[in-house]
Amino acid sequence: MNVAVIGAGVSGLTCAVLFVERGDRVSIFADEIGSQTTSAAAGAIWFPYDCEPREKVIAWALRTREVLVDLARKPDSGVSIIKLRQFCRAGRIDMPDWACSLGATGGENEFQMEVPLTDTTIYLDYLRKRFGGEIKCAHLERLEDVDLAFDLVINCAGFGAKRLTNDPGLEPHRGQVAIVPKIDNVAGAIVCDDDPLMYVIPRAHDCLFGGTNELSEDRDVDLATRQLIVAECSRALKIDPPKVIEDRVGIRPFRKSGVRLERGKLRDGRAVIHNYGHGGSGFTLSWGCAKEVVDLA
Repeated sequence: MNVAVIGAGVSGLTCAVLFVERGDRVSIFADEIGSQTTSAAAGAIWFPYDCEPREKVIAWALRTREVLVDLARKPDSGVSIIKLRQFCRAGRIDMPDWACSLGATGGENEFQMEVPLTDTTIYLDYLRKRFGGEIKCAHLERLEDVDLAFDLVINCAGFGAKRLTNDPGLEPHRGQVAIVPKIDNVAGAIVCDDDPLMYVIPRAHDCLFGGTNELSEDRDVDLATRQLIVAECSRALKIDPPKVIEDRVGIRPFRKSGVRLERGKLRDGRAVIHNYGHGGSGFTLSWGCAKEVVDLA
């Protein structure tokens, strides 16, 4: 088939890879590419977050985890296995059943487990090279604007799907992060999910401090928010606040009724498969959802 994938974030790239590797002709069309995408601003640690419905999310996440564990054996993929410590500042933390089955251990207010980490500074380039096809910067007002030469349209537009599909259930969950230099003796990720949200994710060449999860489409960096993020992460690590190399803001595409993964028809009769609404779990669900997209095709 001639396949058009809308969106150049992790969901679009992963779908494109699978279609190319089964022999289809694939082009990617996107408003934003490379470092402009929300995926480039993600912490990208494997962990189901800010996404529904729970039962489907866990199945897609576990399928993705299998692929990422295999990719961690490839040095050029940017995938590694690291220890994640999740805690709450006050009260009790409930360890999910699926975490127990993956070997998580812990007590009343924290648990630890090994999880895949996809270093976005490496992994997104790995996916683009593995895809090997054409990525076109294009602003579409409707899915029907895709050239009629394409038999199948895959909608992985993230929050952009709100415009393309007039989906009222899609919400912009704004995430701001700060990139700081690599920090000695920080080998694992640390996440605190109660207010204020805080996470520290060590990567190959730097460290990512986060973050926020607020209802907003604002893509501008807020300096006061940066200060709060750096202060909270430094407090958790018991270090002096490091210099910020770069700030990133992304819009998580949260969908109230859950991920939209279904086949339909465009008004011109062509087939479309929607794959959006992953909230804060784009990397965590990427391969599981992409495999289901191929099955639907």
